[in-house]
Formats: sequence, C-alpha cells, structure tokens
Amino acid sequence: MENKKYLNMIRNNPYVIERIDNPTEEMKLTAVKNNGLALQYIKDPSPAVKEAAITNSARAIQYVQDPSPELLTKAITQSWNTLQYIHHPSRELICLALQQSGWAIQFVPNPDEELQLLAVQKNYDAIKYLADPSPAVQKAAVQGNYEALRYIAAPTEEARRIGITSGEQAVRLLAHVTKDDILRFLQYNVLVLKYLPKDMEISKEELSQAVQAVVQQDAVPEKYVRDFINYHAIDGTVNLKPLEKLALVYQYGSRRAKQITVDEKLKFR
Repeated sequence: MENKKYLNMIRNNPYVIERIDNPTEEMKLTAVKNNGLALQYIKDPSPAVKEAAITNSARAIQYVQDPSPELLTKAITQSWNTLQYIHHPSRELICLALQQSGWAIQFVPNPDEELQLLAVQKNYDAIKYLADPSPAVQKAAVQGNYEALRYIAAPTEEARRIGITSGEQAVRLLAHVTKDDILRFLQYNVLVLKYLPKDMEISKEELSQAVQAVVQQDAVPEKYVRDFINYHAIDGTVNLKPLEKLALVYQYGSRRAKQITVDEKLKFR
C-alpha cells in the first residue's frame, strides 16, 4: 500500500523522489520516465534508470557520472545542445552534434578549422559563434547565405565578393565602406548602385570604368550584363542612359557581352 502511494505521488510530481528514503527501482524508473531531470535526485541510478532518464530528457545527461559512450551518443542524437552538458566530448560526439546544428559549435572550446567548416556548412549563421573565422570558413558561410557577413568583423575580399555577387543588399552589412570599395563592388554586382551610402557620389565616368572592366571579359556573367542593361536609377542614383549603355557594351564589351545585350533588347520587341 505504501509503495502504491509513493508511486502515485511520484507520477504527480517526479521530484518527490528526493524526499523518499531508499526508493525502489520501480519508483526511480517512474520518476525519470515522467521527468528525466528527476535523475539529479537519485543516488547511484542503475543503467536502466539512466537510460530511461535520457530517453525522457537528453539534458539529464548532466546528472550522469561517467556516462558510457552509448549514453552520450543517445543524448546528443536526441538533442544537439546537450553538448553543453558533456565534459570533454570526443570529436565523434562533436561532429554528431554539428551534423544536427552548426550552432553546436558554441559549446566547443577553440574549435579547429575543420569543425568550424562543418558548423557553417550546416548553418551559415553559426559563424556568429566564431571569434576569428579563417578565410575558408568565411567563404563557406557566405556561400551559404550573404547574411553571414553580418557576423564577420573583418570579412576577406573574397567573402565580400561572394556575398555581394549573390545579393546586392549585402553591401549594407559591411561597415566602413569606402568609395574605392564601392567601385570594386560594382564589378561584382552592378546593382550595388541601389545601395550607395547617402554621403557618397559616383560619377558616370567612374561607373562606366567599373562596368567596362567586367563586360570586356570573355566569360562575363550573363546576369551582370542583363542587370546593367535593365537597371533604372531611382532617387537620383547615378546611371547611364539606355543609348550610353549600348554604346559602352558595343565599344568595350566582349562578343559574349554583345550577344547577351542583343538578346536582352530583343526580349522587349
């Protein structure tokens, strides 16, 4: 009768196990099956109790003394952020957590480049947990999403190029952008014109020189040429007139640039 009473109490509040002297295995199992964190109040839990606790709540791993590799794997498999409760996790466990979420890198002290790459390849914004990401890590993160630039204090030129090429809005995520930067960025993505800093002016000549450097290439990106031809300035932003654009391409452009231009103009006939 007493045993049944305790079991009912434990089902209603698993933490009651703390106030029961010499609880039975059944009581312990009942407690952790209802709330795995009740494990913290159980002395010398059996393997079955530990496993039941982890099954209910992966966070219960923090209350397991010398957990087995199997139990650690079970906890990480259930929840990647359990990594924060594991002292000196093996590389295998770290990789298992990173396969679920790149954010797990925040629980890895001094991660090497390989682990950092695993993190940002899974979640580009995991780079916000890295103090000084290498060029390779920056590249991988920005390839995932140009928004990664938001979290990089000193992005490499390659990272900036990749980000701006994939989305002209990326220029807004960069601090301390100079005029020389903008003129270079215009060669990555001419639509950067939309996001010129308010206190910065670009002349038609400067714009023309930036575009010339791109359209003269034999392997000029198709999107770049089409964007240049179709862009319409707004709010006084510098731009070239339609005939000026055509003249520029036909005077300086590669054969490919001219073909793309002709195709783009024919689309609207």
